[in-house]
Amino acid sequence: MKISTRGRYALRIMIDLAVNSGGGYVPMKDAAQRQGLSLKYIERIMPSLVEAGFVEGVHGKGGGYRLTRDPSEYRVGDILRLAEGDDFSPVTCLESGAPACPRAKICKTLPLWKELKSLLNDFFDSKTLKDLL
Repeated sequence: MKISTRGRYALRIMIDLAVNSGGGYVPMKDAAQRQGLSLKYIERIMPSLVEAGFVEGVHGKGGGYRLTRDPSEYRVGDILRLAEGDDFSPVTCLESGAPACPRAKICKTLPLWKELKSLLNDFFDSKTLKDLL
């Protein structure tokens, strides 16, 4: 299981918003510059963060984005799952919506992969945005 660029960037933007908002809105061009990220790529990530209620945005002069709640209320796991679209499955057969594996009943490695998946989810869910600040 590998965290994609989208997941890493979403986390970096959320951290940037937590550090730089001061209660106000943060222009994404400023966040992109601070983070050394492509503004166009960030603009593709932001709609999913807005739709999930993680951030709110305002267009126009003085506009930008800000967090909708305190950084301690955002679990890293939730941010990464939103960006990645999955729950840290180390193998395809454990991904959300995957068809039932015909070997599941006889697979000697399945318990190993299930345990790893659980450890990954528990680890990321035990960390908050505030922990990363």
